[in-house]
Amino acid sequence: MKNKKNARAAIRYLNIFVVILIIITAMLVIRGGRSVPPGETAPHTDETESDGNGREDTPTGETEDAGASEEPASAETGTAAPPPETTAPAEKTTAMPEKTTAKQKVNENIDELPVPVQITIDESNFSMTLVNRRFRIPDGYQVQLSPSIPGSDVRLDSRVAPHYTAMYNAAKEAGCYLTPYSGYRSYSVQKTNYENKVRYYRDLGNSESVSKTLAAQVIMPPGSSEHNLGLAMDICGTNYSFDQTKEFKWLQENAADYGFILRYPENKKDITKVVYEPWHWRYVGAENARAIKASGLCLEEYLGETA
Repeated sequence: MKNKKNARAAIRYLNIFVVILIIITAMLVIRGGRSVPPGETAPHTDETESDGNGREDTPTGETEDAGASEEPASAETGTAAPPPETTAPAEKTTAMPEKTTAKQKVNENIDELPVPVQITIDESNFSMTLVNRRFRIPDGYQVQLSPSIPGSDVRLDSRVAPHYTAMYNAAKEAGCYLTPYSGYRSYSVQKTNYENKVRYYRDLGNSESVSKTLAAQVIMPPGSSEHNLGLAMDICGTNYSFDQTKEFKWLQENAADYGFILRYPENKKDITKVVYEPWHWRYVGAENARAIKASGLCLEEYLGETA
């Protein structure tokens, strides 16, 4: 009889222990939130949608600093950055452009693109050939090409390539690398590039004539580009920050000695009708390059063709 009482008491204590264990487990779950299985990360719980780069619904092209607002892991502790605060963040002091559903037109109060005149190239003075939105090369003009530097598939007029190679080697000795980016371009490639840019401005709501003029400020129409002659090189890319590099500084100081000039200076846009291009260097021959550099003139001014 005594054994039966002891067994019932043991069962009763066991039941009480189980109940206490269940209560403690439940409290831990409620306090700690949903548990995450080992090896997995908790899902993103922000209510705002993100484009995957840490920016909230930022239209493509409005910022170059993709992902700059992401919070990195702590470098000191090696732990993840703290979760976002539940209170609303302070407003930024810099105003952001308002989003609009309609694309903005560009000011249409600009000159129309002139009808270009087809030129005759004097091969004895080929390096001083002027092509721009007013002058274009003859139809079917052929250029004899050579690699701009040994092993490169970026080519220049074969009479120009040796001078670029010499300039490249001299810069390299000074620790600067004038990497060939874009030299000769065929008429068909130039045509495609130009028409794509015209389409871009037309899609903004501009007229056809305005779109052509705006496009020509960035990409010359086919036959009007120095790239079609093989006389120009875009060096190290087409980035405006190129003028902050040691390569650009070296070019400013030395390029004329190898026959190259900065073709589209920032202070000559009203004359060249082309945006500032610190990467675009044009061959004119060493004697002419030194004279143009000393004069402070652009090529149109030097040749008296500023109309």
